Amino acid sequence: MSNTPYQQTLTYLYEQLPMFTRVGATALKKDLHNTIALCALLNNPQEKFKSIHIAGTNGKGSTSHMLAAIFQQAGYKTGLYTSPHLVDFRERIKINGQMIPEAQVVNFVESLKPQIEIIQPSFFELTVAMAFQYFEQEKVDIAVIEVGLGGRLDSTNIITPALSVITNISYDHMNILGNTLAEIAAEKAGIIKKGIPVVISETQTESQPVFNATAAAKEAPISFADQEWLVEQSKLNVSNLELSLLNTRHNQVKHLTLDLNGQYQEKNVMAVLSAVSIMQQQGWHLPEDAVNTALMHVKKLTGLRGRWDVINTHPLTVLDVGHNEAGITEIMQQLMHVNYQQLHIVLGFVKDKEVEKALALFPPAATYYFCKAQIPRALDEVELANMALQKGLKGHPYASVQEAFQMARQHAHKDDMVLVCGSCFIVAEAI
Repeated sequence: MSNTPYQQTLTYLYEQLPMFTRVGATALKKDLHNTIALCALLNNPQEKFKSIHIAGTNGKGSTSHMLAAIFQQAGYKTGLYTSPHLVDFRERIKINGQMIPEAQVVNFVESLKPQIEIIQPSFFELTVAMAFQYFEQEKVDIAVIEVGLGGRLDSTNIITPALSVITNISYDHMNILGNTLAEIAAEKAGIIKKGIPVVISETQTESQPVFNATAAAKEAPISFADQEWLVEQSKLNVSNLELSLLNTRHNQVKHLTLDLNGQYQEKNVMAVLSAVSIMQQQGWHLPEDAVNTALMHVKKLTGLRGRWDVINTHPLTVLDVGHNEAGITEIMQQLMHVNYQQLHIVLGFVKDKEVEKALALFPPAATYYFCKAQIPRALDEVELANMALQKGLKGHPYASVQEAFQMARQHAHKDDMVLVCGSCFIVAEAI
């Protein structure tokens, strides 16, 4: 790493502050005090712009990027806060698809250093405050804010949004969020605010009563997107997903082409369309052609990577950040629609994931390249190879992601497929 002021600032951020993605649960704070204290120092920037708040186990990143693309395409100055980043820290904070300038990151941290020593915020808490201040300074029309983890106690949960969205609930981070889907749903439901409408992507037996009860207590209008929309036709191409959706309320069919072409985007896009209709009712000008164009160009407009990300066609090479049981299940369903001779999977996990459950979902016929990302939380590649072997998955361990990825590409013939997945850190290092 070159030692620019920006690199020095990042080193300070990573070393001073516990970072969940690197060290795990010990980095989390069990309340919002630090975020509230930090934002108070900055004159509460989060109160000075409009926002949409998005939580959920899987799909919140894609949903956030789709919504940001739509507002951007409709001519609004749009902030987007997401996590984690793949290659550059600044991917977390964008306006109209452009990352926050390096100088802005440096100045923000420098100006707050004395207070950082006192408050001792986590990496995430400080990043959230940085995003909120940047969005306020740049006078965004709206910001799409993705929850980091959970909802109720997430640092982002100090905003009062115009709309809340909860994508889906599945098992992830159970050591932190709870062991049943209802417990996890209760944490996500923590973003539902008094009188603020909430859209739920998926109707799920365990979580529906939790969401309904919370919304009723908060007098928040609630809608379930999959009860408003019905997928009539779905065609998966290498670089896009063509959909026909029936709006069950108005009996109208909507034809869309998405450049986010995982089959699993069907669920996310329903929530996006329901969200758009609520925001239109609130007076936002989001014409249909802007919505259609935005959904066709989400990657270009927002810079989203790593969601069924096709980076080569011969052999077909796909990166996907899916990493928990539900995410891996979606990837495996997607694979059924792909033609290939042999499948090569570059795979690595972090330690606190339900790795056993995830491994059980992978096909024994594939060739595996087990590897380890360069972070303290990464699961050892030899240990992973042994766990995989118990599930009938055969392959070799490699010390680095680059080496594993290189070997997979060397062994793959042009009609084969190479898939890189298991953790966003694996995908980041492959990119």
